[in-house]
Amino acid sequence: MYGIAILGFGVVGSGVAEVLDKNADRITLGAARELRLKYIVDIKDVPDPYKNLLTRDFGAVLDDPDVRVVAETIGGAGIAYEYTRRALEAGKSVVTSNKELVALHGCELLRLARERGVNYLFEASVGGGIPILRPITQCLAANKIYEIYGILNGTTNYILTAMIKQGASFEDALRLAQASGYAEADPSSDIDGIDACRKICILADLSFGRHIDPDWLKTVGIRAVTAADTAYADRGGYKIKLLGRAVANGDGRVSAYVAPHLVPAENLLAGVEGVMNAIVVRGNAIGDVMFYGAGAGKLPTASAVVADIIDAAKHEHSRKLISWDTGEPSMLRDSAELVSRWYARVAADEAKILTAFPDAEVLGAVSGETAFVTGETSKAGIDAALANFGVLSLFRVIG
Repeated sequence: MYGIAILGFGVVGSGVAEVLDKNADRITLGAARELRLKYIVDIKDVPDPYKNLLTRDFGAVLDDPDVRVVAETIGGAGIAYEYTRRALEAGKSVVTSNKELVALHGCELLRLARERGVNYLFEASVGGGIPILRPITQCLAANKIYEIYGILNGTTNYILTAMIKQGASFEDALRLAQASGYAEADPSSDIDGIDACRKICILADLSFGRHIDPDWLKTVGIRAVTAADTAYADRGGYKIKLLGRAVANGDGRVSAYVAPHLVPAENLLAGVEGVMNAIVVRGNAIGDVMFYGAGAGKLPTASAVVADIIDAAKHEHSRKLISWDTGEPSMLRDSAELVSRWYARVAADEAKILTAFPDAEVLGAVSGETAFVTGETSKAGIDAALANFGVLSLFRVIG
């Protein structure tokens, strides 16, 4: 028997069980063997038809030689880290959707998997059901990737879309997202950019081969985006999106950060609305490639987890070549040094702005307030240029 154990039976864990059941024939064909769900580990009861699989003893999973793959869907970096480490040490492959765990401990867990001759796979940790990690390591392996960026959080994209389409304030759009089930009661991880930060770190780890810790990144969420900003941007042919971005510099260092950006209409990311995610990978041979789809949700995420289960079963006796080296803060270059155009909304009339910024693209002006896009400069350059103005909003422009 090729047994599977699911750790945690919440939204994603129950979705994994559902996909294993409903697509059993297809999964057996893909894995070239029959896979059987043998255990569900959770502290809570589970519904029929899974009650007979429930155990609260993780040791039973570790001691059962029939269990070959453990699907960790607990979340967080506490007990999930302990159980993942113990499963790998016991010679069992682990697959996960846990972006926090991978972002913080992926380098260590991949090394442990390599030492034990098993696999640690995490396609579902970035982009939910969007295939992105496997394409980076396989389909785009002939490329030198020099930039990766995208919409990595569906909650913030839903909020910004509501602000654009409905003219809603940030607060009203957030309440709508919560009422619709897209935002948690405490939405901090999403709206403060923490979730997107973890995901861009994983993407950068794979793309550039060194560990980048989320704590090293400048991370700005969407709390400061106003209805006025989204309206000015829309009027000028831009959309405001929260982007995670990582750029390889010529000196071997990486610039990585999370922040709101203005995206011009001709950029494909501008049309990504609601809870959808999209990621652009820029390679020196392929150019730009965009991956688009449902970035979260029960079945899309479960689909990616089960795909990793199939992959682990197919490669039981040969490891997938996924790894990155350790890193240190010195390998990062301050993202403030990156040159870009900037969107600024300032407390000044249009004439004064055009005097100070002759090449400004004015998006709108009203009651002594002007919104405009500048030419290319660094963060220090734009800060110096705006030193004598009352700055109300300031975002990068990408694309």
